[in-house]
Amino acid sequence: FAKALFAGGDELDAVNEFAVITLQFQGSAFAADAQYYLGECRFAREEYLLAGFEYSVVKRNYPASPRVADAQYKLGLCYYMLSPRPALDQQYTKRAIDELQSFVEYYPSHEKAVDADAKIKELTTRLAEKEYQTARLYSTMEYYRAALFYYDDVIEKYHDTEFAPLSSIGKVELLLSRNRYREAAAESKRFLERYPNSV
Repeated sequence: FAKALFAGGDELDAVNEFAVITLQFQGSAFAADAQYYLGECRFAREEYLLAGFEYSVVKRNYPASPRVADAQYKLGLCYYMLSPRPALDQQYTKRAIDELQSFVEYYPSHEKAVDADAKIKELTTRLAEKEYQTARLYSTMEYYRAALFYYDDVIEKYHDTEFAPLSSIGKVELLLSRNRYREAAAESKRFLERYPNSV
């Protein structure tokens, strides 16, 4: 009955029914399924923080359930949905990466593993863009040490994103503007070694 309500798009009534099942059949496979569907109902309603909580309960209370892999994936997806554009605070982006990486590590052959990998790459690029934009901002404000710190951070942490070569170029330009020619030459050499195919 609860599944029928969910399938019919009546998520709120379904939540009540699934909650009753988790209480009546505690510790059973029915309860694990119902707990997972509590997450699905919340997810369908775009209540991602609540959905994330429900999925985490599946992982914590029913570790032997076949639903755990899907719950782990959907937990990552909740934070992915909450991840904002690069200019904003990236707390949820980092949580999404952590949860999706856990999913890929524990369930590498799962059908959703390829999708999780793609989302990790997208989110990592978002973090790299935020750091790169921060470096640019500090450079414009003439906080040169802070700018160099952020450029270096992108180059080291996010070396496989498009923002690593951009940061390297930014660093060269900044060093040149400060008449630090030797360091600029060294960074240029590193750039050519690291990104020989870059435009």
